Amino acid sequence: MKYTMIVENVKCGGCVKSIEEGLAVLGGVQEVSVDIRSGCVSLEAEEGLEQCLADTLSGLGYPVKSTVTG
Repeated sequence: MKYTMIVENVKCGGCVKSIEEGLAVLGGVQEVSVDIRSGCVSLEAEEGLEQCLADTLSGLGYPVKSTVTG
């Protein structure tokens, strides 16, 4: 399933790396892409992981402002 999450505090490549590595350790996550300008985190992950993904991003310091699934 594709998830698109708009998060706060994405400012640089280091932020992108932190997000990619933080989500990569979760089971069920296949692909992660981060756009610095928009703060958009796009990923492919198993269905039903939305809350886990949001909690992980918040724990990393990138609270989720909005989510689109589909």
